[in-house]
Amino acid sequence: LGRTANIPADIGPFLGVVLGLVLVAHIATRYLARGADGVLLPVAGLLNGVGYVFIARLDGDLAGLQAVWTAVGIAAFIATLVFVRRTRALEGYRYTLMFVGIGLLLLPLVPGVGRTINGARIWVSLGPVSFQPGEFAKIVLAVFFASYLVEKREVLAMASVRLGPVMLPDLRHFGPVLLAWGASLIVMFYERDLGSSLLFFAVFVVMLWIATERASYLAVSLLLFGAGALLAWRVFSHVQVRVDNWLDPWQDVVGAGFQTVQGTFALAFGGITGTGLGLGSPGRIPAAETDFIFVAIGEELGLAGTTAVLVAFLLMVGTGLRIALQADNPFEKLLAAGLTTILGLQSFIIIGGVIRLVPLTGITLPFVSYGGSSLVANYVLLALLMRISDVTGSRAADERR
Repeated sequence: LGRTANIPADIGPFLGVVLGLVLVAHIATRYLARGADGVLLPVAGLLNGVGYVFIARLDGDLAGLQAVWTAVGIAAFIATLVFVRRTRALEGYRYTLMFVGIGLLLLPLVPGVGRTINGARIWVSLGPVSFQPGEFAKIVLAVFFASYLVEKREVLAMASVRLGPVMLPDLRHFGPVLLAWGASLIVMFYERDLGSSLLFFAVFVVMLWIATERASYLAVSLLLFGAGALLAWRVFSHVQVRVDNWLDPWQDVVGAGFQTVQGTFALAFGGITGTGLGLGSPGRIPAAETDFIFVAIGEELGLAGTTAVLVAFLLMVGTGLRIALQADNPFEKLLAAGLTTILGLQSFIIIGGVIRLVPLTGITLPFVSYGGSSLVANYVLLALLMRISDVTGSRAADERR
């Protein structure tokens, strides 16, 4: 491996910097949130480190940028712990957060500010810096959904209107939530970012179900999802291409199906233990450092490596759900569940897409894929989860005393 592997010589020092930044975040957490959960940050750091190794393996320039974005993400993580001392304080800003979230989603559509890259208008350029505001909008809207649903959960759980065989609550109570949800979906369709559309819809449905405990909402939501998916498939050509490529990528091997087919071959070459770090050819796969980084891991580390990544995500999601279950405050409980849903569903959507379990939608794998906006937003999300666990842990410690 030392003589034949294609591994950058400077990967060790840079990886040390990345892991050192995670250590800084851990030390800060011990001072700023002593009662916080001790699992989330190490798992996130592990995923961040694995992702960095493969990004450096694929593109040295992007690896340098990823190290910089890791530093920014850790700074945002610490800043969130500093300024958000009580997550319940966010509950009072529900409508402000709603408009901020919608504004972030609309920002890429502003002429002269928004940019279209790879067919998706989800980028904003401010001078030399480009970022995806939708990555931050998902967190802001999750806080809004949690706040509003906690306030209205009793009236939302009361069925008073019949829609066919299903009893629903008074629709006027859905106004602000449907406004934020509908605006997010419409903007996502115009921006041609179907992965985020699916993520926003699913997070909304899960949080609504948790808040009301009504299975009828799941049934209605599945019908709405089916109708929306069918409409998108009929109206939008790029959705048709994605679905056709999902069903049969072999019909256009050198065109639309090239990426999926190459990813399938890469996973097959990897087998159980992989070709070895630096001994595969993941560079032949388009967007291997972003959308298809899970495939790059699978080729060089095999099923063993991808299973380890999946276990890390399962551990992170399981920890997030445990934090939600242990939270005493309804807002904190629902917010933790919503933030965990974002992490879990985003991971499922992109991993399921590259292995052809679901149509490929082109979103990032949290903490692993290259992407500054995604990395920073996920560290903010992580900080909020840890603050919730800190509040719960500190309260339990006080009660024991």
